[in-house]
Amino acid sequence: MRRLRISLILLPLLLAGCAHSGAPATYLVEQTGPYLLDSGDVLRVSVYGDPSLTNTYRVDDSGAIAMPLVGAVPARGITTTALSQRVASALAAGFMRNPNVAVEVAEYRPFFIQGAVGSSGQYPYVYGMTVRAAISAAGGFSDTASRGTATIYRRQNDEMVKGNVELDFPIQPGDTIVISERWL
Repeated sequence: MRRLRISLILLPLLLAGCAHSGAPATYLVEQTGPYLLDSGDVLRVSVYGDPSLTNTYRVDDSGAIAMPLVGAVPARGITTTALSQRVASALAAGFMRNPNVAVEVAEYRPFFIQGAVGSSGQYPYVYGMTVRAAISAAGGFSDTASRGTATIYRRQNDEMVKGNVELDFPIQPGDTIVISERWL
């Protein structure tokens, strides 16, 4: 009888530990922060007063843009503001007096989607995209898709991180999204 009472007291406590809190999911992939440039981004560099230097430049595999006069300027892992300062410093080192440089992203690097979608592959990124928008760009869910969550692989610093996310999670250029199949 005493064991029954103890069991009845402990049972709700054990079941309470299994309850879902309803709190928003936490993600291993970083959601905030300024946009950092990487290979594949196309940049519009404007050098005021010198139209011959104003052009679009692609960040190459080494993470740099190749500009006339100054050569390769490292761009990987920095913001457009930091790159404009680097280009201005390079031009000021013997080519121009007080250069005024602006950098903006003309075309983001693509994202990738695979798994249970209409058409897996590489797609152009549009600022502010979510997983749901990426799935739509890839032709929607397949008939066997798990429609509640997705897995995102994202490079952060020098490592690849993985996170299971909901469909309204914001993606970034270069992300790989995997839509799993559901098993009944």
